[in-house]
Amino acid sequence: MNADNNPVQIDENEIIKRKKQKIEQLKSEGVHPYANNMKPSHSIEDVLAYASKFSKEELEQTGKEDKFAIAGRLMLLRVMGKLAFARIKDETGSIQVVFAKNFLGDDFQVFKKSFDVGDIVWVKGEVFITRTGEHSVLALETQVLTKSVRPLPEKFHGLTDVELRYRQRYLDLIMNDDVRKTFRKRVQIINFIRNYMNDAGFLEVETPMMHPLVSGAAAKPFITHHNTLDMDLYLRIAPECYLKRLLVGGMGKVYEINRNFRNEGMDVKHNPEFTMMEFYWPYATYEDQMDFTEKMISSLSKDVCGDEKVVYQEREIDFSAPWKRMTIEESLINAGVCTSLQLEDRDELFKVALEKGLDKEALEKMSRFKIIMELFDKCVEETLWDPTFITKYPTEVSPLSRRNDENPEYSDRYELFIAGREIANAFSELNDPAQQYESFLSQVEAKTEGDDEAVDMDADYIRALEYGMPPAAGQGIGIDRLVMLLTDSPSIRDVILFPQMRPEK
Repeated sequence: MNADNNPVQIDENEIIKRKKQKIEQLKSEGVHPYANNMKPSHSIEDVLAYASKFSKEELEQTGKEDKFAIAGRLMLLRVMGKLAFARIKDETGSIQVVFAKNFLGDDFQVFKKSFDVGDIVWVKGEVFITRTGEHSVLALETQVLTKSVRPLPEKFHGLTDVELRYRQRYLDLIMNDDVRKTFRKRVQIINFIRNYMNDAGFLEVETPMMHPLVSGAAAKPFITHHNTLDMDLYLRIAPECYLKRLLVGGMGKVYEINRNFRNEGMDVKHNPEFTMMEFYWPYATYEDQMDFTEKMISSLSKDVCGDEKVVYQEREIDFSAPWKRMTIEESLINAGVCTSLQLEDRDELFKVALEKGLDKEALEKMSRFKIIMELFDKCVEETLWDPTFITKYPTEVSPLSRRNDENPEYSDRYELFIAGREIANAFSELNDPAQQYESFLSQVEAKTEGDDEAVDMDADYIRALEYGMPPAAGQGIGIDRLVMLLTDSPSIRDVILFPQMRPEK
């Protein structure tokens, strides 16, 4: 075969040059390097399923009667005189293909001249089992469909450079079957959730992704500009206020699976563009949401992974009910961060926070409740491995949630933590327009003092609440983080097809 298929180290630019020359040569000889006139009749998975029904001897008879046309990428090619062995891969699997002059005739020379590893090819032939017991296709007709110009990575080492894998996901998907399995499982997870929500009577809706105000969550937004209206717009932080407007309008139970955007740091848990599901349930409480979420994710684990116990990063997660439930203050006490007496005294909490390494200057500006949140984030969150609902969040850090009737300093809110990270945030919704106005005012004051994660005053949302929103519970679930858990992926970039990257050097 030609030099392009030999495992000799050649400069990549030289290989590309040769491949381009070969394409021009094929064109001059009447071979179309980008043909679109041949379609597969079956997937490789279909062919293997068919072949598995028969013994070697049975296939020698049946296989001659049934012909299969497949198409895929040529991943391996070895030519030995008048015989060649190849491996072709499509989105369902891979199979060995045998090219022989005795069966292809004059087309064998065209095949030798045309085909290179990396090309997308079409093959029609019979299925048989080799002497070594491998299911294979004997090519009777064949044609190149797409000539590749760039060489694939060397098969033995594969594509292992993490930066390259994320940046060139198309190459990652070609070379790494496990990566394709991860993203297929992601689709399965989202489909399960969508079907579960539909079956539970929720209506899937779409709300704007460009907002005139910063709303829905505490986060720094991305800003864009609309030329015709000559106004700044903000990419959606969360769809919350629009979905709750639908509750005012009487839409009933609603949900949305879509992108959110937050202009924050990037790490294994954060990407500036990410997928969430938010859903709102009229006449329900946050406690109803806990029961619903527990059942949904337990069922999801069984459906996708076959078990309620899943191994994540060599450690087991038990999704079986009941899940742990504790208040945020109980979690601090249980983790040995502070005592119940220290929790009641801001000065004592200040001392504890200093001992834990938190910034003194920042702490001096914080209330008791904000110090509690800082201690939780630093000392407790990563210890919550099995699914745990943390409840009773301070109202001060929950501007859209309903205040607790017995103690208004706390909200009827929870966050779900699994494997040391937040997976969901939920609460009974605040539907008192006067209280919501006060909450927005405090956020506006925080923004004027330099808090770039505070939300704006949303006058139209207040107006909507004044028409009356039914009591309701709402929740946002981080789909990417959930996919990480169920695919044993250590980084959020492993479950986002095209994660945000720094500009290529």
